Amino acid sequence: MKSAALQCNVLSDLVLFSCVGLRHVLVHGSGPEINAWLLCTSHESKFDNGLRVTDAHTMEVVEMVLDGKINKSLVDEINILGGTSVGLCGKDARLLTAKPSSESAILGFVGEVARVDPSVLHSILADGHIPVIASVAADEAGQGYNVNTDTTVGKLAAAVGAEKLILLKDVAGILEDRNDPRSLVKEIDIARIRRMMEEGKVAGGMIPKVSFSLGICLGFLGIFFFYYCLNSTCFHDLIDSVILMI
Repeated sequence: MKSAALQCNVLSDLVLFSCVGLRHVLVHGSGPEINAWLLCTSHESKFDNGLRVTDAHTMEVVEMVLDGKINKSLVDEINILGGTSVGLCGKDARLLTAKPSSESAILGFVGEVARVDPSVLHSILADGHIPVIASVAADEAGQGYNVNTDTTVGKLAAAVGAEKLILLKDVAGILEDRNDPRSLVKEIDIARIRRMMEEGKVAGGMIPKVSFSLGICLGFLGIFFFYYCLNSTCFHDLIDSVILMI
């Protein structure tokens, strides 16, 4: 997250959930951090429909940042806050097996989740720990892939039999004018979502989030659970949402 205070707030909520017996899995990316490290190596960040174009150098940086720096910093912070967490990426215990994206000619080493083996998560959760998963995976041959966090969490949630999925984002929601935060769309139907995507009003990193939400609404993903998309810039929005769900 861009704000250390907000990150601490969210992680504190997760530790509280763990203390009262709620079992949960945290899946993360970190686009801004990857951008910064690529810039340090004089490598330009490129995107196509909200997905990072990932060549070999970018893949190396993605894995270094997500699985190394970000994952372990989240684990450290959860432990400091009084929880116990275990850091993983999709490669560990073959948790996630990837396959090339259908747009691999454009996106490079961007993958899709072909298979989930949640065995390692069951034992971690049973022992009361919080699994923290970086969105990096490998195919059968061991080739690493950058898998989009927003489209990965659904398959993970289904694999562990989650009752609820909460997607955190750093914007208020869908905006009629993405340059005007006051133009928040408070109610929307599927037809309008599609129209706004066609008109380019939903763009950048919001494309995978909205596409994922649309897939759940239409049942295309074969995933069924309570689904909430929250604004992570609001303090304790996570606790508020869980109280409402209970």
